[in-house]
Amino acid sequence: MEGDIVQMGAYVGAGLACTGMGGAAVGVGHVVGNFLSGALRNPSAAAGQTATMFIGIAFAEALGIFSFLVALLLMFAV
Repeated sequence: MEGDIVQMGAYVGAGLACTGMGGAAVGVGHVVGNFLSGALRNPSAAAGQTATMFIGIAFAEALGIFSFLVALLLMFAV
């Protein structure tokens, strides 16, 4: 009985850790949306900001991957 409760807690924790992947998707949408709104206002500056946009996307996706790794650790290492 006690082991089942620990296993359920690990699954609940893994599910909560996976919410970071949804946050990463929202973050990428926010970054790209703001870039597009700025590029439509000033098209000449859009070329200089493309690298910054990709760095923001990379950071947001990295947070999603880290949350997935934490979920895997909670499921299989605990």
